[in-house]
Amino acid sequence: MTGASVQEIIDEGRNVPLTGSILADWARRGTPKQRDYLLGLLTAEHASRQHSRRVRLLKAAGLPALKSLDGYDWGAIRFPDGFDRHQLAGLAWEDDGEDLVCYGDVGTGKTHLACALTAATCQAGDPARYFTASSLIAHLRDASHAGRLDRALAAIARNRLVAIDELGYLPIDPEGARLLFQVISNAYEHHSLIITTNLEFSRWGAVFGDDTMAAAIIDRLVHHGRLLHFHGDSWRVQHALMA
Repeated sequence: MTGASVQEIIDEGRNVPLTGSILADWARRGTPKQRDYLLGLLTAEHASRQHSRRVRLLKAAGLPALKSLDGYDWGAIRFPDGFDRHQLAGLAWEDDGEDLVCYGDVGTGKTHLACALTAATCQAGDPARYFTASSLIAHLRDASHAGRLDRALAAIARNRLVAIDELGYLPIDPEGARLLFQVISNAYEHHSLIITTNLEFSRWGAVFGDDTMAAAIIDRLVHHGRLLHFHGDSWRVQHALMA
């Protein structure tokens, strides 16, 4: 008898998902070398699926550029007591839906950090999304006008981490403020947020055009959040071509 062809095996593999009881039966019947071969196949398949998932998550994250923490300059950040860069990079703070507010000078690495943590979450196999504050509001506004707001909010809420960059860089109208409040309120005690801003909390009322709404947002962020204070000269200015 001739053995099965490679194509026959591929075709059958596409048709039949693995079943635990069948797998156990065939593993028991196999020789040690056959079991090693089967284990190698399953290990390779698992690794391939994990890689494909990470690629899909990174593509869905909406990152403007793929960033990492390799070589990141931590010198501009003042961490709160009891929290350091190793805990930050380890992502355990996401387990409890904790938030980060990255506040400080322009060009000191806030966006890079938000993007890198978003990417790291995807690399760990969990969904994450990046938005600028203005792009998030535009996304939700379009969904609202199309009658899809609930679906859009639910899709955002399925992420383990949502990064909202550049809060306060552009003015927010009352509708936009309400939409942004919904995202932050939905995240509270369910998933983590990163918010980057160059405005201290006392100026958020002007951003949202409503002191009460700003206070409600700050109250949620402060309860389960940490403030990372960025200070220093702009990295872009230091490395600019223009004198």
